Amino acid sequence: MIDLLVAGAGPAGAATAIRAALCGLSVVVVEPRSAPIDKACGEGIAHSACGYLDRLGVRLSGRPFYGIRYLDAQHQVDARFDAGPGLGVRRTALHASLIDRLAELEVPVLDRRVGAITQNTSSVTAAGITARYLAAADGLHSGIRRQLGLNAGAGNRSTGGSAAPRLAAPATSGAAGAVRRGLRQHFSVAPWSDLVEVYWSSLGEAYLTPVADDLVGVAILTSERGTFDSHLEAFPALRQRLRGAPAASSVMGAGPLRQRVSGRVAGRVMLVGDAAGYVDALTGEGIAVALRTSAELVRCVQEDRPEAYEAAWRRVSWECRLLTGSLLWARNSSLLAPRIVPAAALLPGLYGRIVNRLS
Repeated sequence: MIDLLVAGAGPAGAATAIRAALCGLSVVVVEPRSAPIDKACGEGIAHSACGYLDRLGVRLSGRPFYGIRYLDAQHQVDARFDAGPGLGVRRTALHASLIDRLAELEVPVLDRRVGAITQNTSSVTAAGITARYLAAADGLHSGIRRQLGLNAGAGNRSTGGSAAPRLAAPATSGAAGAVRRGLRQHFSVAPWSDLVEVYWSSLGEAYLTPVADDLVGVAILTSERGTFDSHLEAFPALRQRLRGAPAASSVMGAGPLRQRVSGRVAGRVMLVGDAAGYVDALTGEGIAVALRTSAELVRCVQEDRPEAYEAAWRRVSWECRLLTGSLLWARNSSLLAPRIVPAAALLPGLYGRIVNRLS
């Protein structure tokens, strides 16, 4: 019997498996999708997350960015990182690097689906494999989470797949409780800034991340109906920057982003990454939180204390959840939303401290 079975080979699952192997645990990963796995995301990795991946022996290549720029029609404010740069990395490149590290550590990655999960007081069985523990890292719309009855709230219903050229949602981006989704596409153009740019409009936000010397990624978050191209019309300054730049990838979609979870532990199964719950992509902290919580999961396996994982997960993720939730609350307020960027421009020191705290 192995120590840990990991369901899902995305960043959260792969990082969990790598750390477990480095800690001397026996581990197997099951993942039915072929590598490298792409996903609609902002593709910016915070400095702290880059450092953590480096300590795991994961070698990344991408384009450094040195801060975050907020822009709306009248304002622009920059916050540069104090601790060091983040890294813009294509999702496929990140995943390939993680898979390479798993191979170096001789961690098996099996082409299997999880299927039904059974467990007792000493083991858990899924995908035909019995282990002491199961780490569920099967993503935003986790089938394991649903199977174990850990979903909480109607916001967990998925309405789309990975390739989603069109969004459809009943609420507007300013409505309280609006269902938000994301669309992402790449463009062949040299980055014009060494910052990640976040463009704000009444429709939502557009994130511009440099991921190579000749490539940028654009991720749009909104709850409005429309296509990527129609949404881009809401950001005229960004649209002008991209004029004439050929698309370098197809449009991918993800959502609903908000995922409410009643708990992260069910017996000998622990949820990690997006499967463990998600607030929003506003602050771009998904990878960093996944890495920090994956370390706690492995520690709980080592100590044979799965019951300690819920509190550990809350302890290491609370700050990000609080900041993201607060910003999302302001974004969903018709009174506060148009004042977010002006307030950051008026209080650049406070804005910079918040950005550096997140990074």
